Amino acid sequence: MADQRRRIPRTDALLADPRLVEAQSRLGRALVKRVVTDVQERARRGEIPADSVPDAVVAALPGGVSSMRSVVNATGVLLHTNLGRAPLSAAAAEAVLAAAGSTDVELDLATGRRARRGRAALDALASAVPAAEAVLVVNNNAAALVLAATALAQDREIILSRGEMVEIGDGFRIPDLLASTGARLREVGTTNRTSLRDYAGAVGPQTGFVLKVHPSNFVVTGFTAEVGVTELATIGAPVIVDIGSGLLTPHPLLPDEPDAATALADGADLVTASGDKLLGGPQCGLLLGKTRYVEQLRQHPLARALRVDKLTLAALEATLRGPASPTASMLGATEDSLRARATRLVKALDSQGLDIRQVPSRATVGGGGAPGVVLASVALSLPGDYPSALRAGDPAVVGRVVGGRLLLDLRTVPAELDDLLRDAIIRAAHGA
Repeated sequence: MADQRRRIPRTDALLADPRLVEAQSRLGRALVKRVVTDVQERARRGEIPADSVPDAVVAALPGGVSSMRSVVNATGVLLHTNLGRAPLSAAAAEAVLAAAGSTDVELDLATGRRARRGRAALDALASAVPAAEAVLVVNNNAAALVLAATALAQDREIILSRGEMVEIGDGFRIPDLLASTGARLREVGTTNRTSLRDYAGAVGPQTGFVLKVHPSNFVVTGFTAEVGVTELATIGAPVIVDIGSGLLTPHPLLPDEPDAATALADGADLVTASGDKLLGGPQCGLLLGKTRYVEQLRQHPLARALRVDKLTLAALEATLRGPASPTASMLGATEDSLRARATRLVKALDSQGLDIRQVPSRATVGGGGAPGVVLASVALSLPGDYPSALRAGDPAVVGRVVGGRLLLDLRTVPAELDDLLRDAIIRAAHGA
């Protein structure tokens, strides 16, 4: 009997297949060739017939060059760090696409001369927080703190309450971050109580600034005391407030979450925040405050290393000027609207003979924002053997397992994805 491996199509013949020619223009020759080689090897091992190699190659081609997959966040955590935190609005996504090519990021088209980088995004941020005399954007909130510490407190002291020496995730700690800049930390107060007297007693000729950090991923209760920005502004040292979550103005559902406008009105000299949390935009660090400090940071050599790219600037401007972000929509969703969506989905899936129920749920903000805040929600409850099948789908669906059942919380699923979620559940149930 002839060796069946001789019937396996050659690489050059496969790459000349019109379907693969088109794929090469979309995915690149190297990636397509790698898939061809993998499928040929499967045929040599006898896993597939030689004559099915061309179709197997086409079937094995990825949908895109990036390995990052789209995920439906049904966890009930609005800003899920492992899922990229804030999803961008359609307006922001369109802005990123427009900025992907050549753009006027540093060019004044009217005069043909160089212009301030990202001026439109900076103007949008300044308009959103009128209390800020000046604004600056860097690549994340940790970078904003590093820039402030380097420019304002290198070889000097940063006064910080022991109760605010937090770990911000993945092992990164505020004290370590600040010490890496060459600044010295002056700890005041205790873990649970810090007074104005503690801060005032630490201020001296070596003080770079006083830092107030919002402990955004935990809550301390009981016998506690902290000093507000209004009081800190009276002790004769610059005050920087790290609000963390990116809330620019007060939000009625999050009364205890600090916001930039209030902190500045209370006397903060600088406020730092994240753009990809409650603001609902791209990952970036926001610096808002008095011109003398913002300009000092902007002119520091480190600012160049920490600056954001044109895609981030485009997404940030669209988030600030455009319609409500998905994050804002998730926060504002009513229980009645969530129940109505769940009822429709349960009815559609129940007709497929699936074990599915509508249950009350508890959503959280996540992403280091609004610790302790619980948002009433509604979820679909499925058997506990669904998670792996749903994660393997396209797009992947990620929920949370509670009491042996998989909960798909609808507060974090945009309503326009309900049909997609329904179809994903059906495919997972049937093993498709």
